[in-house]
Amino acid sequence: MTSEVTEGSVGIVEPRKIRIDSPLILDCGRLFMWHDLMVETYGTLNAARSNAVLICHALSGDHHAAGVHSSDDRKPGWWDNCIGPGKPIDTDRFFVVSLNNLGGCRGSTGPNSIAPETGRQWGPDFPLLTVRDWVRSQALLADKLGITQWAAIVGGSLGGMQVMQWAVDLPRRVRHAVVIASAPQISAQNIAFNEIARQAILSDPDFHGGRYYDHNAVPARGLRLARMLGHITYLSDAAMRAKFGNDLKAPQPSFNFDVEFEVESYLRYQGESFVDRFDANTYLIMTKALDYFDPARDYDDSLVDAFRQAQARFLVVAFSSDWRFSPARSREIVKALVDAGRDVSYALIESSLGHDDFLMPLPDYHRVLRGYLSRVADEVGA
Repeated sequence: MTSEVTEGSVGIVEPRKIRIDSPLILDCGRLFMWHDLMVETYGTLNAARSNAVLICHALSGDHHAAGVHSSDDRKPGWWDNCIGPGKPIDTDRFFVVSLNNLGGCRGSTGPNSIAPETGRQWGPDFPLLTVRDWVRSQALLADKLGITQWAAIVGGSLGGMQVMQWAVDLPRRVRHAVVIASAPQISAQNIAFNEIARQAILSDPDFHGGRYYDHNAVPARGLRLARMLGHITYLSDAAMRAKFGNDLKAPQPSFNFDVEFEVESYLRYQGESFVDRFDANTYLIMTKALDYFDPARDYDDSLVDAFRQAQARFLVVAFSSDWRFSPARSREIVKALVDAGRDVSYALIESSLGHDDFLMPLPDYHRVLRGYLSRVADEVGA
């Protein structure tokens, strides 16, 4: 799907919608007879089909991980600094697959797509999903692409949860599992943040019970607030102090509730831009999947027993300034893997931004990924 390559980039890429025509039974009991996934691929699949790497996106991510869709694009894909020729996920050696998960709003079957039974957008009738559902869907995609085993599956945050679920549920299909800035389950505090975000959306008068498409409306106020709240949790206090302090936009206070502080302006911009690119029903589904994640639940609440199912080797990466999924949560993963007798490497990266550091081109971080994945490439003959 790469039609042009520029130096240091995968170049211009063309996403492709792939029809998954195998039935998919969800954890909630609902059934999809078929579903579509929007996919981008970078690099070339080798003759042995052994060099494929799956990229699992986080809450607001999508299939567009690297390159650009046209020469006029202002911004490349969300992980362009990490995926490309000579980059840590080296497309000269790997065939990289990135998708928009089921339930997404960027071309995959989701709440804003047409339900075949009704002929109108799914809206609130779209079923709630789990990380396990995404793994099943991704496995059907792998079957479609003729990939029986991934050389590596890589993901940050909610993407890292998908990596862990893959390793537990489909152990023979994962050679290496790279879990970045993630957690074995989210905390009560994180569930609380998600619930406040959902209530902001659900209480927006323009939400219309999730059928805002029928009213030609967008619950912009609720979605904007949800994103503003979420964005605060992605940044460390030190990063916000360094970037904004308590600086006013004007020399003196205006004594009103308009934007007065630089941090207010930043958050409102983040909220507004999010409304333009994301669907509110998808946001609700994604946050619930995050809340539901707990691979230990099916193993008498023992993460060790869950990881005993895995056969992959693991790399776990944490960031010192990340307070949403703190290094302590990554160490829980590492300890459980060690106790389960699994092969695991761990890296703690000194950082300042917060949870969003997993998206940044930090030199130490990239050295860790490049070193680990270079060995993976050697191992699979890429």
